[in-house]
Amino acid sequence: MGKPKRERALKDTEARAITRMIRVSPRKLNLVAQLIRGKKASAALADLTFSNKRIALDVKKTLESAIANAENNHDLDVDSLVVAEAFVGKALVMKRWTPRARGRVGRIEKPFSHLTIVVRETEEAA
Repeated sequence: MGKPKRERALKDTEARAITRMIRVSPRKLNLVAQLIRGKKASAALADLTFSNKRIALDVKKTLESAIANAENNHDLDVDSLVVAEAFVGKALVMKRWTPRARGRVGRIEKPFSHLTIVVRETEEAA
């Protein structure tokens, strides 16, 4: 008597990976997500490997997870995968305080982000 199986949100040629609560602002994370959008998966991995951004390592792990999901769960060909979507969502913001002059206080915000990467299998042009 379980609940009925939910329809798959993605197409049969797509796989995705989601990383939640990444300790970086969405604006900074989106710069790295723009770097890989629309590229072949192998080229995107190479770009992330040699990127100078600190967060590129977490984005690379998410991309590798999406590629592994495509291969193991959905039987897609790894060599023909393209990063179809890479989008960033806003998560919680921790508020912290620091002392300022004349007894005042300064607010420090420490934002978190969510990252979703969707890879799609494309037809190879012969």
